[in-house]
Amino acid sequence: MAQKKDMGKILRQFGLVFVALIIIIFMSITSDVFLTSQNIINILRQISINGILAVGMTFVILTGGIDLSVGSVVAITGVIVGSLLQSGTNWFLASLAALAISMVCGAINGWLISYVGFQPFIATLSTMTIGRGFAQVYSNGKPYTISDPSFKVIGQGNFLGIPVPIILLVIFCVIGMIILTMTTFGRYVFAIGGNINAAKLSGVRTQRVQLMVYVLSSVCAWMVGLILAARISSGQPTAGESYEMDAIAATAIGGTSMNGGIGSLTGTICGFVILGLLQNSMNLMNINSFWQQIVKGLLIIIAVFLDMRTKGKKN
Repeated sequence: MAQKKDMGKILRQFGLVFVALIIIIFMSITSDVFLTSQNIINILRQISINGILAVGMTFVILTGGIDLSVGSVVAITGVIVGSLLQSGTNWFLASLAALAISMVCGAINGWLISYVGFQPFIATLSTMTIGRGFAQVYSNGKPYTISDPSFKVIGQGNFLGIPVPIILLVIFCVIGMIILTMTTFGRYVFAIGGNINAAKLSGVRTQRVQLMVYVLSSVCAWMVGLILAARISSGQPTAGESYEMDAIAATAIGGTSMNGGIGSLTGTICGFVILGLLQNSMNLMNINSFWQQIVKGLLIIIAVFLDMRTKGKKN
C-alpha cells in the first residue's frame, strides 16, 4: 500500500515532465524540423502568450473562480494601444493607459464576484461579451496599424538571442511564484479556494483578495495584448479569441483543481509547455486545426478526471 502511495505521488509530481519528454523524443525521431533552432524559437514564442495568461488564470482558479474575459482584455489592450500610437502618443504612456483600463476590467470582475455575489462563470462571461463589444465599437471594427519600432520590440525583439516575449514570460512566472509561495497574499489565495468560510472566520479579507486576483489576471492579459499587438504590428478588435480556453487548459493540465485550493504555478508551467509542444507537433504533422481543438478538449477532460480521482470525488 505504501509503495502504491509513493508511486502515485511520484506520478503526480513528475507525470507532466514525462509526458513532455515523450513528446520531445517522439517528434525528434519523426521530424527533422522539430529540434531545429528556428522551431524551438517558434515554440517558445508560441507558449509565451498562453503562459502569461495561464499565470493569472492559476491565481483565479486557485480561489475557486474562473476568468473568461481575458481574451477580451487582450483585444481591448491592442486597440487602445494601437489608437494611441497612431495619434502620436509615446508607446510607454500608451501602454500605461491600456494597463489602467485592463485593471478596471479586472476590478469589475472582482467586484461583481466578491461584493455583488455573481458566480464567476456568469460574471466573466458577461464581461467577456461586453469587452469584446467595446473593442469593436472603439475601433469601429477595424484594426489599428502600429509602426512604432520601439513598441514592436515587445513582440518581435530579442535580448541576448532570447525572444523578448519569453523573457517577459519568465518574469511573470517568477513574480507569480514568489507571490503565491512566499507572501501572505498567496496563502490567502489558497485559503479562499480551500474553504472561503473558514478563511473569513480566520480574519482573511476574502472580498479584497478575490478582487485583487481578478485584477492580476487582467494585468497578465494586458501584457499578452501588448505582445500580440507588437508581434503582428496591429491592434485587432478580434484579437485574443478563445485565448481563455487555452489558459484554462494549461492550468487544468498542470494540476490546479477547478474547485480551488490545490495547485501550483510549477504545474501550470508544465501545462502550457505541454500544450505548446502538442500544438507545434500537430502543426508539423499537418493535423487539421479542428482536430487540434478536439485534442485540447480531451486533455481538459482527462486533467479534470484525474483531479477528481486524486481527491476521491465523484461528481
